[in-house]
Amino acid sequence: MIKDIVEAKSFQNFITGLIILNGITLGMGTSKDLIASYGNILALIDGIVIGIFTIEILMRISVYKKDFFKDPWSLFDFAVVVIALVPASGPFAILRVLRVLRLFRLLTIIPQMRTIVGALIGVIPGIGAVSMVLLLFFYVFAIMATTMYGEAFPQWFGTLGETMYTLFQIMTLESWSMGIARPVIEVFPYAWIFFVIYILLVTFVMVNLFIGLIVDAIFTIKHEDEEEQRSKELEEISALRSEIQELKELIKAKG
Repeated sequence: MIKDIVEAKSFQNFITGLIILNGITLGMGTSKDLIASYGNILALIDGIVIGIFTIEILMRISVYKKDFFKDPWSLFDFAVVVIALVPASGPFAILRVLRVLRLFRLLTIIPQMRTIVGALIGVIPGIGAVSMVLLLFFYVFAIMATTMYGEAFPQWFGTLGETMYTLFQIMTLESWSMGIARPVIEVFPYAWIFFVIYILLVTFVMVNLFIGLIVDAIFTIKHEDEEEQRSKELEEISALRSEIQELKELIKAKG
């Protein structure tokens, strides 16, 4: 009976609604005016939500037992609820901020979100390799920019750290042309070559590699899910055929 409740679509929708409601109340809790007017109500809602989450986790543990702790998503839900139950006072006051982690429970409930997170986890090795290459580009271009433009523009290229931060800003294409590149080009007319090469290599090539890795992982996971679903459907069809065959044989035997 408990298993039927836990696995019911309506129950999962109910938990999803509670997470969204809790997200709204946590956001309202950042307003001093709302806290002054509705602080007790918000605290009551928060307590009720935590209570329901705790009951839900206990129900899932009672149903799945050891298997519950073998599932990474279930362990994440468990950790979020445990953090919520720790008194957010004294040395544990910092945990009050971590209450917002409850919103991440949406990742474990909504399949589409779970697919995206799974894709991100799956491409961590690839992202690590691309990150190392990107860091190498950053370092090389930072040394070049500090050497060439550090004396004239110390606020952007004065030290290696400042230069890397400036190059990071340029990589995001945020105010890079009017804010950084053009003032430098006024002093160093051929500096445009440096900026164009940097943007082509880092922004258009390396950053798109990150996106490509993630998109490819999502398609792979989606394909695997479709294959798994197809396999389940074939098993169900096979089981149905076996039952039909048994019924035919039973009818013949009685006839």
